[in-house]
This record gives sequence, structure tokens and C-alpha cells, in this order.
Amino acid sequence: NDSYYLSTKFKTTLKNSNILKITIGIPAYNEEKNIASIITKLKKITDSIIVCDDGSSDMTSEISKNLGAVVISHKKNMGYGAAINSIFQKSKEMNVDLLVTFDADGQHRVEDVEKVVEPIKNNVADLVIGSRFLDKKSDIPNYRKIGIKVITQVTNASIKKKLTDSQSGFRAYNQRVLSQISPSDMGMGISTEILIKSSSKGLRITEVPITVLYEGDTSTHNPVSQGTSVLISTIKFTSIEHPLKFYGIPSIIFLIIGSVFTYSAIQFYSEVGRLNTNLTIIAAGTILIGTVLIIAAVLLFSLVSVVRDRH
Repeated sequence: NDSYYLSTKFKTTLKNSNILKITIGIPAYNEEKNIASIITKLKKITDSIIVCDDGSSDMTSEISKNLGAVVISHKKNMGYGAAINSIFQKSKEMNVDLLVTFDADGQHRVEDVEKVVEPIKNNVADLVIGSRFLDKKSDIPNYRKIGIKVITQVTNASIKKKLTDSQSGFRAYNQRVLSQISPSDMGMGISTEILIKSSSKGLRITEVPITVLYEGDTSTHNPVSQGTSVLISTIKFTSIEHPLKFYGIPSIIFLIIGSVFTYSAIQFYSEVGRLNTNLTIIAAGTILIGTVLIIAAVLLFSLVSVVRDRH
């Protein structure tokens, strides 16, 4: 049939291209109902599949092994970020040229793998995100759509490339990303961490449209806790990657406010002959905060620079 012809053609194209190896990594937690179907479909594209079983209590690991996937097993559930980190590490060990991360919940279409790897095959990108907002066919629940867009806007403030879907788990990474980026976040914030670190290193990031299949609420993540985790991660990694901007801009604002209140306090004293307590406290407080922030910016920038030079 047509789908078999297209998948066979795509697999042949990959084998004949300059890409030596494509590996698909699947983070999975209690996905025995989906994992067999997903691996079977993906094997039409590539024989190199990594499944990270993140402490599942079902048959996810056994099914994956029986279908020929390389399985990484976590003894306990450690989180989405830990699973992606393990897949990154295994990909480095296997010396793959291109890694595609693919969710195990059945929402991603195997047909979209070709779209995600195309920019890397054409050497126009190092990291490709399958965006759910570039394809109007994707029927994303409203609550999830709003949350993703808010988190994406926060992420965009920390990177050079303006994205539409910073939280998509459907991505492709070339060897430059795999060799230069070592993610550490254990939770959902890893998606933002990878983007911030990649942007900081000047790696090329782009998006392509994908279609997601939502049949009910298949997400296993609480949207509030997920959003909070991502926002905290964004703040943490932005402060580390861009300390001068993160701490320096607020410090300048506080120092300007402090200077204005200091001038007002001095003017009040010269006219009345006594200090205005409120003006003095605000002036001293804002100048103190501004000074602490600018010292933190310089110290952290120096520390990060030393660490980067050693690596």
C-alpha cells in the first residue's frame, strides 16, 4: 500500500544519504499498551531504536526488548528529563549521527519523522522541533494550548530563536547537539534546558509542522506541576547561561530607582531639615539590592567562564 511504499522509500533514502545512522529514542513509563505498535511502525524507518523504561511496573521493557529495541531500564521512576538524559548518553555511546525523540503515548505520527529530520539532512539545522502549532490540523486541548504558549513565550525570552512550541517532545538532534549538550534536569524542564544551552552555544534551531493525535487526555503529567517545573528550570538555566543579562538588567533597574529615591530623600532633607524615613528606607533598600545583584552577575559570569574554559 501507499504508506508501506512511503516508509520503505524514506528508509532507503536515509540509508543512501550522508547520514550514517538515525536512532529513535523513546522515553516510556507504563506504556505496554502503545509501545509495541509504535516500535513496529518505527522499524519501517530505522532498525536503531532506544527505549528508556523509566521505572515501569508493566511489560514496557520486556515488549521493547522482544521487538529488538535497545532498552535502558531505570530501577525507579525518575522523570521525563532523566529518561531523555539516558537516551542522550546511550546515543553518544552508540555514536549516532541523528537522534529523534519520539513520545510513547501514541500522539506522534511516524509519518512526521521525515519532516523532523529533513532540515538536519539538508544541513540547515542542528536541532529540529516538531511544532504542534504550525499545523492547523492538530486538535490540541485549549488548557494545554494556553499553557504551552505561555511557557514558550518565557523560553523565547532566553533564546535567540523565536519558537512556537518549546515543549514538544518530538525532536531531532544531530551529533553536534549530542556532543555539546549534557542535559541535567530530571523533569519536564529538560525541554527548555536543551533549548537554552543549544542557543547559548550557537547551535541552529528550527521548527517544522507536525500533527498530534489527541484521543482524550493521554498526558500523564499534571499541567500545573509541569508548568511550574518548566518555569523554574527556565529561570535556573537562564541565570547560569546568561548571568550578566539575568542579574545585570534588574540590578540597573534597582540602582536607577534607588538613585531617584536617594535624590528625593536628599532634597527633602535640604528643604525640611530632617530625613524622610520612607524615602530613605526605599533608597537604601533598592541600592543595596541593585549592588548585590550586580556583584552576583559579575561573580557568576566569571565562574561560568572559568568552567567553560576548562571544558
